[in-house]
Amino acid sequence: MRSELGSELHLLHDVHHRLTPIEAARLGRSLEPYHLFWLEDPTPAENQEGFRVIRQHTTTPLAVGEVFNSIHDCRDLIEEHLIDYIRATVVHAGGLTHLRKIASLAELYQVRTGCHGATDLSPVCMAAALHFDLSVHNFGIQEYMPHTAETDRVFPHAYTFAAGSMHPGDAPGLGVDIDEALAASFPYQRAYLPIARRTDGTMHDW
Repeated sequence: MRSELGSELHLLHDVHHRLTPIEAARLGRSLEPYHLFWLEDPTPAENQEGFRVIRQHTTTPLAVGEVFNSIHDCRDLIEEHLIDYIRATVVHAGGLTHLRKIASLAELYQVRTGCHGATDLSPVCMAAALHFDLSVHNFGIQEYMPHTAETDRVFPHAYTFAAGSMHPGDAPGLGVDIDEALAASFPYQRAYLPIARRTDGTMHDW
């Protein structure tokens, strides 16, 4: 991709926590010539000591935290310069107030934000993330995956996306409403992540 598209394009790779620390370290080092924007979730975040191993072997920027619940989940990672982007979200990390505390700690150590923004989070959360992004000095990037047209109709919102940038809009509050009558026409359907398997066929956590 680098040879075809040049160095201007940001490349990000999500590992989904699937590597051991030394495997992630090897991957990070091998990717250094391609200047990734970040290597995301290289190893299970519960094993935070593993990030010391990764950091010792590679300068590829590391990102983690979309399932973190408090500042204590990421304090050591930030204070020891083991990550470059903190991916915590408004809905998981204690709301706007607590997420700003995480961002303030991260700012002291030159760690930037990169809030999770996949479609498993509602437009309400996306709008809150945008307002958060604008309020912190160490904003890095905002992940954005468009919701389905049906979801957008249930949650009419003021935020917009165009030409690689997002705008929260000028509506009051978070700028998101909910059409409860329309929502009732979409009954809940349980969904699961894909099954991950190793090359030998054994199952692996997502």
